Amino acid sequence: MEQPPNISAPGNTATDSYQALKTKLNKETAKINWQELQRHYASGAVIAVANGNDLIEVACQFSLDNKEAVEQWLTSGAMVKVDDQQAAQWFEQQATLWAVVVAPWVLVQEIVQPL
Repeated sequence: MEQPPNISAPGNTATDSYQALKTKLNKETAKINWQELQRHYASGAVIAVANGNDLIEVACQFSLDNKEAVEQWLTSGAMVKVDDQQAAQWFEQQATLWAVVVAPWVLVQEIVQPL
C-alpha cells in the first residue's frame, strides 16, 4: 500500500496533526460482530480493507479526503465495498471484525487468527 507523502520533519505542525489523527482513529477502532454492522452494510457504507494493509492508515487517508490514495486502493483491490457474497459469509461465520468509522463510511478488516 502506498504511504502518504513524507511529512515527518521534526517540529512539523502537519506531522503533529497527522499523528494526532492516527492516535484518535486508533482509539476509535474496535472489534465488532458483523451482525451489528448490518444496517451500515444495507446502506452501502461498509468498506473492507484487505489484510496486510494498515486499517488506521486507510482511515487517516479517508479522513484527509485523499481521493488519489483511496482510488488507488480501490483499483488495486486493497479495499473493496463489501458485496452480498462477503456479507453472507461473515453472517454465517458470525465474524468479528476490526472496524473504524470515518463518516459516512465504516472501514472493516478481518481479524487474522495466529497459527
